[in-house]
Amino acid sequence: MSGGATLLQIVSGSVLAVLARAVTGVRPIWAGAAPNGGQRIYYANHASHGDFILVATCLTPFERARTAAVAGADYWGSGRVRQFISRRLLRTVLVERNWVERTADPMQVMLDALDVGESLIFFPEGTRNMTEEPLLRFRSGLYNLALSRPDVELVPCWIENMSRVLPKGAVLPIPLLCRVVFGAPVTLTEGEDRREFLDRARQALLALAPRKDGNS
Repeated sequence: MSGGATLLQIVSGSVLAVLARAVTGVRPIWAGAAPNGGQRIYYANHASHGDFILVATCLTPFERARTAAVAGADYWGSGRVRQFISRRLLRTVLVERNWVERTADPMQVMLDALDVGESLIFFPEGTRNMTEEPLLRFRSGLYNLALSRPDVELVPCWIENMSRVLPKGAVLPIPLLCRVVFGAPVTLTEGEDRREFLDRARQALLALAPRKDGNS
């Protein structure tokens, strides 16, 4: 993994951004953080395979070219077509989620990507949320990243409606308006407990979700 996108990935990212805007009309809401050129970990809710495309679409072309999505190798690394999409067309960092069979430490894979200048799109729930709950419990990855790389900003971003645009099992997207709301960066405080930090980071993300009365 290099610190920047290949020409093919830049072109693919631009094409996907145009298509994502055409289908979803997505617009970023910079509620607590604005593009600043710094290295970041964008952590988001996860309910669709299109989630990371929507977040990347909201970034500037410069930021998009150096931002990779953390994705499960068990899905995106299986089969030649998915491997070509994830490794050649998209900006992905593939991690092995099966701790019994994995050959590389997922945390080290992500840290290696950060060390060469990548920003990351990260889903702290660890898997797609197929429940009625707005967010699943956060796994430890976000805390470990914050502890290991305190100089990298952690920016919560709430993805709205993408699960309806590209639900599980769907091949073609359904045109619906979407938003991505970017909140204020979350910082791990000195001596903060893992569970306390994860609860606080989760609440920061939930606070960006639209209220049931339709207001954000």
